[in-house]
Amino acid sequence: MSTMNGVTERAAWARLLDRASEPYRSAGRFAWHFARGKLGYDPVFRHMLATGLIPEGARVLDIGCGQGLLASLLRACAAMRAAGEWPQAWAPAPAGAQLTGIELMPRDVARARAALGEGEDLRFVCGDMRSEPFPPCHAVVILDVLHYVTHAEQEAVLRRVHDALVPGGLLLLRVGDTGARRGFAISQWVDRAVTRLRGHSAPPVYGRPLAEWMAQLRRLGMRVEPRPMSQGTPFANVLLVAQRS
Repeated sequence: MSTMNGVTERAAWARLLDRASEPYRSAGRFAWHFARGKLGYDPVFRHMLATGLIPEGARVLDIGCGQGLLASLLRACAAMRAAGEWPQAWAPAPAGAQLTGIELMPRDVARARAALGEGEDLRFVCGDMRSEPFPPCHAVVILDVLHYVTHAEQEAVLRRVHDALVPGGLLLLRVGDTGARRGFAISQWVDRAVTRLRGHSAPPVYGRPLAEWMAQLRRLGMRVEPRPMSQGTPFANVLLVAQRS
C-alpha cells in the first residue's frame, strides 16, 4: 500500500472521512451517523477523488446533493492538501472547488446548511432539478437520483446538464442497471429504507438498462465510459463518466 510521509493511503482516507463527517455533529446525531456511513461505505466518493474526476478549482454542480456530503468532502480535501496529508498515489486534490448543490427535500437542505453553512465556495438551493436553473460548471455530479423522474424528464435534465457543462466538462452520473435484476432490486430496497429514515416518502422509480443510459448520453454527443461502482456492496450500480466534446 502506498505511503505518504509515513502514513498509509488507508490512514489518509480515514483522516479525510473524519474531517468530512465532523461538521455534521452540529446538525444532529442522524446527520453525523449518516455522513459517516455513506462516505465510509459508498465506493463512489473515494473513486472520484483518487482518480481526479473533480479537478482543482472546478465549478461543481451536485444535483440531488442531500445533506451536502460531497461539499463537505471537497472542503476536507482542501484542508488535507494544505496540511500536506494528501496521498501521493491519488490524483491532485480538488482544492479550490466551488459547489452548488440542488436538493428537493427541505430537511436535507436544512441539515446541509446547519453543518456547512454557505459562502463563496458553497451554496445550497432547495429546488427541483426538473426546473431549477443550472449554472455553468466544469463537473456535474448526479448520484442515484435521476431514476426518480420519468424517462422524458430524465432526458430533459440531461440535455440541460450538457448545456451547462463547459467544453470538456464531465458528468458523473451513477445509475442502477435494471439489466442486473437482483442487484437493482436490492439497491432499490435499501434506497427506499434509507429514504424513509431521512424522513421522506419513497417516490416511484423509472430505471433503465445500462445500455439505454449510455445511448441517451451519446445522443447528446457525449463520450461515455462506464465504471462499475458497487465494490463491497450487493448493488448493480455503475458510474457513467460522460464528457462534453
